Amino acid sequence: MLKNRLIAVILLKDDFVVQSVGFKHTNAIHYDPIIAIESFNGWAVDEIIVLNVSKSESSKMQFLKTINRISNKCFVPLSVGGFINDLVYAKQLISNGADKIVINTHAFNNPEFISLLAESLGRQCIIVSIDTKINDNGKPVVVTDRARILTNSSPVDWATRAEKMGAGEIFLNSVNHDGLRRGYYLDLYNEISKSINIPLIAMGGVFTWEHLAEGIEIAKAEAVAAANIFHYTEHSTKKAKQYLIGKNLNFRPI
Repeated sequence: MLKNRLIAVILLKDDFVVQSVGFKHTNAIHYDPIIAIESFNGWAVDEIIVLNVSKSESSKMQFLKTINRISNKCFVPLSVGGFINDLVYAKQLISNGADKIVINTHAFNNPEFISLLAESLGRQCIIVSIDTKINDNGKPVVVTDRARILTNSSPVDWATRAEKMGAGEIFLNSVNHDGLRRGYYLDLYNEISKSINIPLIAMGGVFTWEHLAEGIEIAKAEAVAAANIFHYTEHSTKKAKQYLIGKNLNFRPI
């Protein structure tokens, strides 16, 4: 049986580590991502996801250099995403130290891109990120372009299609929960986890260690991720892992 994973997420905006609330990235937490990486290395985290949330695609090359610098200090699997819209850039990120690629908007607009990456890099390297938001009818729908475009697509339908196209994992977030400290969107995440046969990574809204446990126990995610809380709580991922193991959940020992 595969182990559950505890994942720390680092959001980079113009090379600053930033906080996210409702997908708004205004507060800088660290001025050097290496500080966050070095902290997480020793705090029992199982994986790190680094996302480029800068506003401009011109940030791609700087992000590539940052990933190269980060990878030399990172001793757990490293997944990266942001503005990945061609195979060349995806390969450059892998060459500069990334273990997995996180794709979102371009994959939604061009689902065959998932297949291209899976065939070239291996399905195990491809994480499809899905962002969701409640529309005016009270229904969760997929949003793209950093939550600026509201689509009519069901997150469940898109997750199942992404799997068919070659996704190795689904990374799921909710604009309505992001940074609001009330836990994951459990009902939706559970529905998606039951609809796919690949790992689901839950993200968005964690404020207590119990929220992480709910991601495993209620949402049935294989991995639980958080960003803000891990930057503000000393030895946070170690304490989170201790709590999760104490609940007899299937995590790697510290």
